[in-house]
Amino acid sequence: MKKKIFLFLIISSFSFAQNTLHYNDEKGSEKATLKDIEWLAGNWTGEAFGGFFQENWSQPLGGSMLFDFKLVVEGKVVFYEVGHIVEKDKTLLYQIKHFDANLKGWEDKDKSEDFRFIKKEKNRMYFDNFTFEKVSENEINLYAYFEDSKKEVVFNFKK
Repeated sequence: MKKKIFLFLIISSFSFAQNTLHYNDEKGSEKATLKDIEWLAGNWTGEAFGGFFQENWSQPLGGSMLFDFKLVVEGKVVFYEVGHIVEKDKTLLYQIKHFDANLKGWEDKDKSEDFRFIKKEKNRMYFDNFTFEKVSENEINLYAYFEDSKKEVVFNFKK
């Protein structure tokens, strides 16, 4: 009996630790609009990768929400991200492009990293490998799953 309880607790802890989901082609995406995630708009800051970051999200306009991100470590820019969440096919798509400190692109010029929308909950929006969570009006978490390391990382943002 003790083994069964222990096994149940272990399995339960894994399910609670997981904050990101992986897109499933068979299930597809829930319907969503930018209205569902407009709470993301604003100027956000936080700490990550041994430095500080700034991320700015625009209000929804023209079917998209544009963002820019900057990571600074020891007073120097490490990299930038530019991207958006767009309304497409009655759902959302999260797209990112990365640049080094000299604005040299990491991805090919005609390529972006695309993350399909999965589902929404009352304070969470799930994209493939990314979850945006509204903690309060002035705080959000971004959970990111990195395929290379097989690890999920949480980024805490404050206004």
